[in-house]
Amino acid sequence: MARQYDANLIVIGAGSGGLVTAYIAAAVKARVILIEKGTMGGDCLNTGCVPSKSLIASAKFIHDLQNSRNYGIGKTSVEFDFAEIMERVQKVIRSIAPHDSVERYTSLGVEVIQGEAEIRSPHCVRVNGFELTARSIVIAAGAEPFVPPIPGIDQVDYLTSDTIWELRELPGKLVVLGGGPIGCELAQCFARFGSEVTLVEMLPRVLINEDAEFSDKMREVFELEGIAVLTGHRAEKITTDGGIRRLHCDREGTPVEIEFDQILVAVGRAARMEGYGLDQINVPVSRRRTIDANEYLQAGHPNVYAVGDVVGPYQFTHAAAHQAWYAAVNALFGTFRKFKVDYSVLPWATYTDPEVARVGLNEQEANEKGIAYEVTEYDLSQLDRALADGHPYGKIKVLTAPGKDRILGVTIISRHAGDLIAEFVLAMRHGLGLNKILGTIHAYPTWMEANKFAAGNWKKAHAPQWALGLLEKYHRWRRR
Repeated sequence: MARQYDANLIVIGAGSGGLVTAYIAAAVKARVILIEKGTMGGDCLNTGCVPSKSLIASAKFIHDLQNSRNYGIGKTSVEFDFAEIMERVQKVIRSIAPHDSVERYTSLGVEVIQGEAEIRSPHCVRVNGFELTARSIVIAAGAEPFVPPIPGIDQVDYLTSDTIWELRELPGKLVVLGGGPIGCELAQCFARFGSEVTLVEMLPRVLINEDAEFSDKMREVFELEGIAVLTGHRAEKITTDGGIRRLHCDREGTPVEIEFDQILVAVGRAARMEGYGLDQINVPVSRRRTIDANEYLQAGHPNVYAVGDVVGPYQFTHAAAHQAWYAAVNALFGTFRKFKVDYSVLPWATYTDPEVARVGLNEQEANEKGIAYEVTEYDLSQLDRALADGHPYGKIKVLTAPGKDRILGVTIISRHAGDLIAEFVLAMRHGLGLNKILGTIHAYPTWMEANKFAAGNWKKAHAPQWALGLLEKYHRWRRR
């Protein structure tokens, strides 16, 4: 162990988790070294959230133009160059990149080193031929697309969520392998651009973590937009015959063949566990092949922490940022007090159109855990702003404790669902029930009013009938 450390904190990886960890450490005047072997900003900026949402925005705009009758416009024409759309995606990345740049973090007081980190001991990291020491290390190495060992897949230039951004020519026939959030978002985008899209999912539903009604609704939307949705199909092999590529699947013993020009593999992401010395310090590994950290995010050693996709259990940018606070504070001040990471009110959204957003429990989780609940729903087809905007569809589904307004979980399917969920996240985080939402003034006409109307539906269902009966008698008496 060094007599004096080079830094209070060494952070490995400059994605969301690593950047936020370094930012917090520098803000409290710790000496922090941030090591990144690739591009600053990590997956979120370069191959994940930012490019995908930029692509979704273009696809949504095209879709709305093609459905201009929703806005009282009888005829429109849409001409676009797919290469220009993909260049716009890169332009958006470049416009956001300064937020995550070496220059910015250096100005904040972080020492940024570009190079490959190798952990030599719980206090030592080697990079660019030099050994650096720190009292604590935070591992934020991220994840990468998982490519299943399907026979023949190496014989085609398959795409992943990392490499699809290199495309400049729109695929004629695109197979999307995987019906999770990434697969669903990109399948809908490419269908709206004009590709013939087939979405293949091994499980019985797309978006399997959501309640069946929301999965079924998204399947209905996809099929209306021309996407062939093949659930319950297991990919067996890929063949190429005379230049024709085929994905061979098994559906309950029945063979199914799908021709394609390009195949996008979107079956999940695997934590980056190799290449930076985890084995040298015997970091424990979970059954999910992630770093097995404890409730304080310590990874096998009291001074080694892990955040983000490399540890899970949630592979979201905001989850990594949330963990980063705990890792930074515990690493720097854990001698005095440590904090257990809290995932109890963690929202997420799938940015399909309509979006699907959730926080807390849904029905299938509540039933699996044996948690009693009541359901309140609000149909957004009744919402004035949704009607005015030409998107009068969707639903808010709220789970509450029986007989109480305490919110157990909320799922929303609609345009702007990812924004609408925020009010419920705030309420759950601070112990506010539906009565508080109902008693909050919401501007008219806005999408946010839907939350208040959902709370109003709960109130109507729980109105004290005995009191209403007495009031009826009182008003009858007052009319005399």
